[in-house]
Amino acid sequence: MKNLRPVGVIGAGKYVPERILDNAELEKMVDTNDEWIVSRTGIRERHIAAPEQATSDLAYEASIQALAAAGIKAEELDLIIVATITPDTSFPSTACILQDKLGAKKAAAFDLSAACSGFVYSLAAATGFIQNGMYNNALVIGADTLSRITDYTDRNTCVLFGDGAGAVVLGEVPQGRGFQSFDLGAEGAGGDQLKLPAGGSRLPTSPETLDAKQHFIYMNGRDVFKFAVRVMGTATEEVLRKAEMTKDDIDLFIPHQANIRIIQSAMQRLDLSEDRVMINVDKYANTSAASIPLALVEAYEQGRIKEGDRVVMVGFGGGLTWGGAALIW
Repeated sequence: MKNLRPVGVIGAGKYVPERILDNAELEKMVDTNDEWIVSRTGIRERHIAAPEQATSDLAYEASIQALAAAGIKAEELDLIIVATITPDTSFPSTACILQDKLGAKKAAAFDLSAACSGFVYSLAAATGFIQNGMYNNALVIGADTLSRITDYTDRNTCVLFGDGAGAVVLGEVPQGRGFQSFDLGAEGAGGDQLKLPAGGSRLPTSPETLDAKQHFIYMNGRDVFKFAVRVMGTATEEVLRKAEMTKDDIDLFIPHQANIRIIQSAMQRLDLSEDRVMINVDKYANTSAASIPLALVEAYEQGRIKEGDRVVMVGFGGGLTWGGAALIW
């Protein structure tokens, strides 16, 4: 990537719905308690979309902020990618719905489905389009409304998920800045460990799938945890190797915000102190594709990312997939 057109983040924004579902409220819904949730996941609350809100609505709010920060008008956009597993509809894509809402009439638009790794996958795709000169800029959004596919009678999963969106505008940046490397991967053999069983062509919606609650997230927590701990470390090491960096070069590490124990395991493996890691899982829970951009934008807003800082983002999720990115801000 060293001799290609340098591409980086030139604007960013985030949005979470107003309603907060805290652990105390969950205690009234299922057999759980705040101490158990916090000790095992680090989550204290999560944001839940209003009944009239869909994923494109969350993405729109984050996108407006990102465009304003980048100083780019929607009609100047060349490309829109929405990373999501909770699209408004199977088709048209949420990206096309968003394109219309924004008035980005000349932008190509598509959705990318890689679950919690989706934002990093989308960054890699958009960077490639800009590096090769096909486009000059791109709007990349990670947005999910997981509350719509969460079973709030299942205490093993309902405590874990929330709704939100994060957006970035990518464009050409000065030499020596921008994305230095990506590492993307998949382990499709583990796909059954984390999935939405029904609603596709394999198991179309029917009275039977509805009765069996097959339109909610299914997760084998133990196996997904083992996978996550393993790939968080290996993906980070690989993306650093490709960028010709070491773990000592990391100014800020932004992991997928799924579980505090997974994050702590990665910190230990990489020998990172807490001041070099962005953690906000306590406020938002696991927002899937929105997780990393929410953390990225919040870190920037807090002054934890400055010009020239080396930022590493790593995610993992359904597929099973993983993705890492190294960026000089």
